[in-house]
Amino acid sequence: MLKKIIKFLWRFTSLLILLVFFALFLPKLIVLLYAAPRTFTVDTVPAGRIAIVFGAGLLRDGSAGPVLRDRVETAVKLYQQGRVNKLLMSGDNRFVEYNEPEAMRQYALDLGIPDKDIVLDYAGRRTYDTCYRASAIFQVDSAILVTQSFHLPRALFLCNWFGVESTGVEANNSYFRKLSRLIWNTRELFATAQATWDVYVSKPLPVLGNPEPIP
Repeated sequence: MLKKIIKFLWRFTSLLILLVFFALFLPKLIVLLYAAPRTFTVDTVPAGRIAIVFGAGLLRDGSAGPVLRDRVETAVKLYQQGRVNKLLMSGDNRFVEYNEPEAMRQYALDLGIPDKDIVLDYAGRRTYDTCYRASAIFQVDSAILVTQSFHLPRALFLCNWFGVESTGVEANNSYFRKLSRLIWNTRELFATAQATWDVYVSKPLPVLGNPEPIP
């Protein structure tokens, strides 16, 4: 009897491990393969009109944190080199005291970007929302996506899914400790699995509104 129980538990555990692999690692592998030919550097990316900058964490004073500063700095380089002429900065602003788009805007202004060429999306609460709204609200049909290498494959997958023909540039200007990279990459496993579930199964609607096409 005990041997049967052990055999059952072993099979159950093996099946569970296999399911976890397919649920987490297979989606990640697929989006990595999808993103590889669409990923460039600042100097090699084909020029476009709009760069989408994705939100990330803020510091306690409400200013951009190191991950977010990297993204803004990379987008500024694209603008300064004439690769894009508009920056769409999308992030979370569901609370008054937490405003990622404004933090990005302020940092971009400090780096010399004209305010007229900055567009803010205050409802980019998730990557899914940012890509959905870029198409539905801002009527963007092509863009250069700016984010770190751990996040870029998922962003490329989602934006292209929603009809925004996208290439990507990695924002890896700063050194991050191995522990930080491990945390972000582990988080991406679950986030990528969630993204595939969202686009194929649950199809949630983000915050929407009237169209605001970027001139």
